[in-house]
This record gives sequence, structure tokens and C-alpha cells, in this order.
Amino acid sequence: MPRLLDDDEITAALGGLPGWERDGDALVRIAELPSFPTAIAVVDRVAAIAEERDHHPDIDIRWRTLTFRCSTHSAGGITELDTALAASISQEVDAANA
Repeated sequence: MPRLLDDDEITAALGGLPGWERDGDALVRIAELPSFPTAIAVVDRVAAIAEERDHHPDIDIRWRTLTFRCSTHSAGGITELDTALAASISQEVDAANA
């Protein structure tokens, strides 16, 4: 099982994850995309990444607005799996908004 990150480690990780915030035991990012089809394409790419890693974020879709929540439920909080997934999600969102 992955190790829970402590508060200092989470704060340090967030320094390298622009747009992400801590919300209790999860990392959260709200992303605005240029269109609904673009938002769904991002969700599709994130889903492929999550399947490959066997680590899945919670995703809320509201037209062009996506909310991603990363938490390792089996560990009860935020682990390196979440920070790595958050970084990959950011790459997909940023590429779609470029």
C-alpha cells in the first residue's frame, strides 16, 4: 500500500502543481476547457492514464468545466500516486487549453 504523505510533503507537491488545491484528504483541480467536446476528450485521455496506472480520480463533468479529485482511498488520503496523477492530469488539461 502506498504511504500517506504528511502535510509538508503535500504542501511541497502542490508547489509543483499549479491549479491544484488540497481539500481534506484529496487534491482538487477545477479546469475550464474551451468546449464540451474538448472537455470530454480530456476525460477520455485521463481515463486511459488512470487505467494504465490502476489509480482513478473522481471526475465531475459540468459542460466545459471538469473537477478532478485525486485521493488514495485504500490509504485514506493523499499519496505519491495522487501527486503523480495530478501532474498527468495537468498536462492533459494544459495541452487542451493551449
